[in-house]
Amino acid sequence: MSAGRPIDDVLADLAALRAADPPTHGGRVLSYVYDPGRPDLDEVAAQAVRLFLPVNGLDPTTFTSVAALERRIVAFARDVLHGDEGTVGSVTSGGTESCMLAVKSARDLWRAVDPARAHARPALVLPTTAHPAFHKAAHYLDLDVVPVPVDPVTGTPSAADVLAAVDDRTALVVVSAPSYPFGAVDPVAEVAAGAAERGVACHVDACVGGWVLPWWGDDVDQPWDLAVPGVTSISADLHKFGYAPKGASVVLYRARERHHAQYFATTAWPGYPVVNPTILGSRGAGAMAAAWAVLEVLGTQGLAELVAATRRATDRLVEAAGAVRGLRLVGTPTGPLLALAADDALPAAEQVDPFTLVDEVRRRGFLFQAQPAMVQPDGSVLPRTAHLTVTAVTHRVVEELVATLAAAADAVRGRPAAVPDPSLAGRVLTEGLPDELAGVMATLEALPGDVVHPLLIAVLAAAVDPARG
Repeated sequence: MSAGRPIDDVLADLAALRAADPPTHGGRVLSYVYDPGRPDLDEVAAQAVRLFLPVNGLDPTTFTSVAALERRIVAFARDVLHGDEGTVGSVTSGGTESCMLAVKSARDLWRAVDPARAHARPALVLPTTAHPAFHKAAHYLDLDVVPVPVDPVTGTPSAADVLAAVDDRTALVVVSAPSYPFGAVDPVAEVAAGAAERGVACHVDACVGGWVLPWWGDDVDQPWDLAVPGVTSISADLHKFGYAPKGASVVLYRARERHHAQYFATTAWPGYPVVNPTILGSRGAGAMAAAWAVLEVLGTQGLAELVAATRRATDRLVEAAGAVRGLRLVGTPTGPLLALAADDALPAAEQVDPFTLVDEVRRRGFLFQAQPAMVQPDGSVLPRTAHLTVTAVTHRVVEELVATLAAAADAVRGRPAAVPDPSLAGRVLTEGLPDELAGVMATLEALPGDVVHPLLIAVLAAAVDPARG
């Protein structure tokens, strides 16, 4: 049995642990974190979390504040995403949970149509650029995934290809607005219309775009949200460009029947009746309270102003990337996500390898994200890329970032592209990840999934294994 420790010592330990992390404010990390550049929003979020720290969202009939907050957030999101009075939904712990719930709802309603489907295994049709949350949902909920290749140049699928993959087993078709890897908006209207003709549900993953695209500008040239007939559900993350703390997202449905199919309820035990709207049972209300507080402080005008700052920074980066010899922007992104690939129209001696670039940029104080190449089901190849997520604060450092990108590209241009190293897997498992990850990413890129997946699990599990100390 160990004695307790002084509070100041415990907090000092936490501060030391955080000091080892990349900076979550200031615009130097262009993945995972979303910084509005407004300390007042951090403060109101922190106070909201503190107020709701002991509240259990398991039972909103006891903690009625939870029901009130959820109603308000859903109503706000419904208005932004062009829902109507029949639009309902839930606040969830994040995009993955929102997507999983949309899949569960579609699966259950697909089975309810025909008693013969009660124990049948349905399918999920999605572009290869759809978020892995849908693969996770299929894994957990017993669906088959039918991946549809996207154009390697534009990063989008054709609506005809997506709809050609739909058959009697399809419970849900997924499209993205935009997709994470390349920032491209899928052909939502065409896919949703075709799905509706076939009696199939259509979900729009707007976890990134939901709080951005409404104010992005005129180049959002196609409808993508609940204004589109045939869209039956949509997800939008509050902890991304809604600038709430992790984890808060919203999933909306066009009809109450679809929302109800998301729920789980049981009386098959001698305790209290259990009704769970989301995957979690007990759930903290702090992130929900913080999300509502941030939305209220900003309003749609404040959100539009943050999107405008994000747009200015994104446009500047697109311009700058186009001037870097050896790199090319993948597709024509709509929104704040960019992917940079080697310009394969140039000789190898003039190309910039994205994995090597990511390492070089990290040495210079900014963090991009490495994305491996992918061979699609039709044999076409999506290129390896360096991914950037631009946020509102990026505009404050965009000129430094542009200079860093250019200098890093100059430093690595013509350097041989990172290649697989068979010895890396064993070393990473025993020694942890190296400082430079280009070789690791190239190795993962080259290995088949049935080899990579156990390795990834082993590496992540080792990071939290108490034996590591």
